[in-house]
Amino acid sequence: VQLQASGGGLVQAGGSLRLSCVASGGTFSSYAMGWFRQAPGKEREFVAVISWSGGSTYYADSVKGRLTISRDNAKNTVYLQMNSLKPEDTAVYYCAADRYGVVNGRSRSIEEYDYWGQGTKVTVSS
Repeated sequence: VQLQASGGGLVQAGGSLRLSCVASGGTFSSYAMGWFRQAPGKEREFVAVISWSGGSTYYADSVKGRLTISRDNAKNTVYLQMNSLKPEDTAVYYCAADRYGVVNGRSRSIEEYDYWGQGTKVTVSS
């Protein structure tokens, strides 16, 4: 499975971006899809996850109410709509696929995911 993330860029605080991640080579519609991010000098952290059907989502507390994860199985694509961006959202954002397919207590864990994209950089200026 190959995952290609895009949509990052430079935005002012309070602005919006939409990240996309396109999957190829696997059965996208059966995977749970997650977004993680890694800021300079920090460990990679969980942002959001969506189940295979789109019926379940889960967010890190730091992004709840500002970031929204969604998916289009017909397009093999998962999205991360990012609103009200803050400088602390600055990071490289990675999409990842979990073959298990559902959202559960392990969905926050990096080790739960089987495939990773290359990352797209988001910079939020103050």
